[in-house]
Amino acid sequence: MTDLVEQRASFHNMAASTQHDWDIIMPLLDEHSRGGSARVLDHLQLLAGDYSGYAVDRLTHSLQTATRAQRDGRAEDYVVMALLHDIGDTLGAYNHPDIAAAIVKPFLSEELHWITQQHGVFQGYNFFHYVGGDRNARDQFRGHPHYQAAIDFIGKYDAPAFDPHYDTAPLDFFRPMVMRIFAAPRETYIQSAR
Repeated sequence: MTDLVEQRASFHNMAASTQHDWDIIMPLLDEHSRGGSARVLDHLQLLAGDYSGYAVDRLTHSLQTATRAQRDGRAEDYVVMALLHDIGDTLGAYNHPDIAAAIVKPFLSEELHWITQQHGVFQGYNFFHYVGGDRNARDQFRGHPHYQAAIDFIGKYDAPAFDPHYDTAPLDFFRPMVMRIFAAPRETYIQSAR
């Protein structure tokens, strides 16, 4: 691998790339990709200290959501989804569910990805009417196969996870779960092109 690290692709325009270039790039890309779980956990820690007016900071909210799901006996992939559902908050104040969904998509089932992507509108049932929105906006998804699963996620885990007195598990408790789930994607954009 050391020899490959020293090598560089010859193209300056991807349209001019060669098999030799990709023989250099792919092993390094694979190595970089395997470090994704650690980068996700590092990024999640950026939520610490960001209260934005809530009773707990965003990291505690994420940890608490995952703790509640884990203690309720949810599968590991569900717990990881619960942990990461708000990871997009630091980059996308207006579309954080989309960012979180993009991060988890290669690693989670279609159902868990969908819950992540739509959790914002489902959580909106609890507050949209206080900020000038339609609390029933989630009804646009009525009839969707994961509609009730999203309602359950919000009601059982996400909505009650703002309690500063709840015995919340630390990030290190979830670290092995994230490492396992992010060890290998179910499918990547490269695999789907084959």
